[in-house]
Amino acid sequence: MLTITRELHDAIVAHARADHPDEACGVVAGPVGAGRPERFIPMLNAARSPTFYEFDSGDLLKLYREMDDRDEEPVVIYHSHTATEAYPSRTDVSYASEPNAHYVLVSTAECGNEEGPFQFRSYRIVDGVITEEDVEVVGA
Repeated sequence: MLTITRELHDAIVAHARADHPDEACGVVAGPVGAGRPERFIPMLNAARSPTFYEFDSGDLLKLYREMDDRDEEPVVIYHSHTATEAYPSRTDVSYASEPNAHYVLVSTAECGNEEGPFQFRSYRIVDGVITEEDVEVVGA
């Protein structure tokens, strides 16, 4: 189960809406081994695409060095789907390289960048196997 604060949940959704019609992407880091998402890190979708996301390699290297310096790891890796449901695509699965991370997908297919219905779902993706998990949104 992914337990995430309302503040982080809302920040991820806001980023997904703001970047629509392109896919948004980012990371929520937390202390190594704790499994607790704490630090919201929105990233630039280097692909600038409505159907694909890609972290900029330089930004990603900088992020991993920063997390290492802070004794953090990626607890949540998120991105949005702008025209389809919040379910990992084959490409998403092929890029899932953090077996301990929660892979969050937000679908803005219904709301675009406006207020309105959206999907927020979390998965574990290990060795190509997708397992959906419950999400609990808690107060700060």
